[in-house]
Amino acid sequence: MGRIIAIDFGTKRVGLAATDPLKIIASPLTTVPTKEIISFLKEYSSNEEVEKFVIGMPKNLQNEDTDATSHVKKFIEKLQKNFSNIPIHEVDERFTSKIATDSLLSGGMKKKDRRQKGNIDKVSAALILQSYLDSPASF
Repeated sequence: MGRIIAIDFGTKRVGLAATDPLKIIASPLTTVPTKEIISFLKEYSSNEEVEKFVIGMPKNLQNEDTDATSHVKKFIEKLQKNFSNIPIHEVDERFTSKIATDSLLSGGMKKKDRRQKGNIDKVSAALILQSYLDSPASF
């Protein structure tokens, strides 16, 4: 059984999360510099079966595209080109960074560790993945 990989795409770095093989639990995986994401995913998928990608799609409160949306759409094209056999699903990512920051704070993470944006990115990816797993679209 393959894993589902969630992607919180950013122009500087990408947060990643993965399911367990049974696709029950979403866990933060890592943060990768954006320029290295495709090679990282190729390496990862050579060691672990990847069933699908879930990518956070940035929208504003009016459900319209944001400045970041075009970057994510270009990345999706690149992802499709490199992983044509793996389906890609988009998930609304509104508020994931805020929720991730709040959960790190309530979990007792020290301020200096919360300042490391990579921690927020990978927790955001886990939230995106959990949102997908909780939705009827995941089945």
